[in-house]
Amino acid sequence: NASIVAADIDGGSNDNCGIASIAASMTSFDCSNVGANSVTLTVTDNNGNVSTCSTTVTVADTIAPNAICQPVTVQLNATGNASIVAADIDGGSNDNCGIASIAASQTSFDCSNVGANNVILTVTDNNGNVSTCSTTVTVADTIAPNAICQPVTVQLDATGNASIVAADIDGGSNDNCGIASIAASTTSFDCSNVGANSVTLTVTDNNGNVSTCSTTVTVQDTIAPTAICQPVTVQLDASGNASIVAADIDGGSSDNCSIASLS
Repeated sequence: NASIVAADIDGGSNDNCGIASIAASMTSFDCSNVGANSVTLTVTDNNGNVSTCSTTVTVADTIAPNAICQPVTVQLNATGNASIVAADIDGGSNDNCGIASIAASQTSFDCSNVGANNVILTVTDNNGNVSTCSTTVTVADTIAPNAICQPVTVQLDATGNASIVAADIDGGSNDNCGIASIAASTTSFDCSNVGANSVTLTVTDNNGNVSTCSTTVTVQDTIAPTAICQPVTVQLDASGNASIVAADIDGGSSDNCSIASLS
């Protein structure tokens, strides 16, 4: 609001016998009157004679809006993206003559923005005055990675050992913001593990979210034993018979996972 008195638009009105009163046709103004307004000055002399003149009262709004910000947290989606609109960070901005527009300096976010981001809100009122405020848009990635396992078969070596790396049981794990690490619960195997072994794959994404899956690591021993013979001499007994056991002709047979029997 704004107001005038008649004297504000009187540029020196006069009369031969003196002026009794001056009056303005309009003395109160508001936001709807911003700009040029035609106002009439009525001058009455001491003897009742009246004259008028017209002038312009220009109403100006130079008060900047009150920009009020609020922080906001947004979650990245499955594609690693998130967005806001200016209203999300507007904490109740206001102006004496109304707000024409609000705009945020940044509205789109991706994995590179995880954490705190400084964003500026620009508030423009209906008469072109501008104010800004700054707030924090926190971008969060709470989507766990997609852990995908695949089975694998490994062969024991000549020493009775075998090993895998986590990548061997990874069937294409993925995440909206990328994978930081993969780990297998068991990577080393020996003769005691021949057969099916349940192994867990742990997948951690770049923002600390974790998922797991389970698969089977089949351990096989396909290395034949090394059979070593030695000669032996036996004596027939009084009945003309003699016998041996297998161990008598074993010259040190061996195997990577031990020998079950000799015959």
